[in-house]
Amino acid sequence: MSDTVRVAAIQSIPVFLDKRATIEKLAELVHETGRNGAKLVVTPETGVPGYPYWRGSFGFTDAASAATWRDTVIAYYRESVRIDRDLGPICKAARATGTVCVIGVSEQDDRPGSQTLFNSMVYIGKDGSILGRHRKLMPTYQERFFWGMGDAADLLVVDTEFGKLGGLVCFENHVTLFKAAMAAKGEEIHAACWPGYWRYTGERMDTRDLSGTVGPWHTCDQDAAIREYAFETQTFVISANMIQPADSVPDSFPYKGRSHFSSAVGGSAIVNPFGMYLAEPVIGREAIVYADLNLEDRLVAKNVFDCMGHYARWDVVSLNLREHAWSPTSTLPASQPVDFDRLETIARKYGMDKGVLEALIADLSQSAAK
Repeated sequence: MSDTVRVAAIQSIPVFLDKRATIEKLAELVHETGRNGAKLVVTPETGVPGYPYWRGSFGFTDAASAATWRDTVIAYYRESVRIDRDLGPICKAARATGTVCVIGVSEQDDRPGSQTLFNSMVYIGKDGSILGRHRKLMPTYQERFFWGMGDAADLLVVDTEFGKLGGLVCFENHVTLFKAAMAAKGEEIHAACWPGYWRYTGERMDTRDLSGTVGPWHTCDQDAAIREYAFETQTFVISANMIQPADSVPDSFPYKGRSHFSSAVGGSAIVNPFGMYLAEPVIGREAIVYADLNLEDRLVAKNVFDCMGHYARWDVVSLNLREHAWSPTSTLPASQPVDFDRLETIARKYGMDKGVLEALIADLSQSAAK
């Protein structure tokens, strides 16, 4: 493993509700990052086909407004991504450049019978293969109208040539036990995906301002989230943020005037394991944010504070982690072959005739198979 690796956060404007054009654009940007030496790229939350900033505008009270919402729901579903068939151009770009990609998408469920969407991060290997996905475990507030919840299989860490890579979406990066689970899985480089940037204002600094006005970094919870995540888990954090200015949205979009596109101003940044910026947030423009990670920095950070080693107290506090995915169907485990040589011993133990025991086992096996 090399001691250094160049990484990038791609902060590009999606082609509004057009997954094909947006994917093609991202594929070209992966080629650009490859030419500039990046071996890992991260894109924002649901950068394909874009984040539904109109999430608070859905209320309908009559047939006309209900029809508008219906049309928007259908359009957003159709332009959401099927991982197994839509990401080909990015996979080809990853293979051509030898780049690992973490792509934020609105994902169509691939389970038969389901047409639920998920807020997902897709991991693509440097050979162009799909390494896995993370589905947001808890969509925030009105996001639950758009996306379902992921499950325990979505706390994913994948192996790469530069270390173990994982990621979380938006406010997941604040959830203490999610962070602990990722650390327990050995995460070394973390991808954090966000839909934009904001600040907290007001007399008590308790009002989230989505107007697009950006203050000092500490007035946005993302600053605290990514810097503490890095320090707390001794990881590098690549934070990728959405940019979607209102003038990139067609005037024909019915919710344009009632959406928070003003908050989609970017804010992508990269942080080292000491919680310090290698690249400060970039605001208000399309950009590719680069940084060179010195992987030995993790050794220095862990020498002082190792959350999975000498600074852990598993005898006092431990985590119960469920790792199996939920499924609408399941199969019974395959029955183990019967050791008929032991039947006579077992029959004697329970005072049974060996032939009766054999017949009982045969009947039970037939019942289990039905």
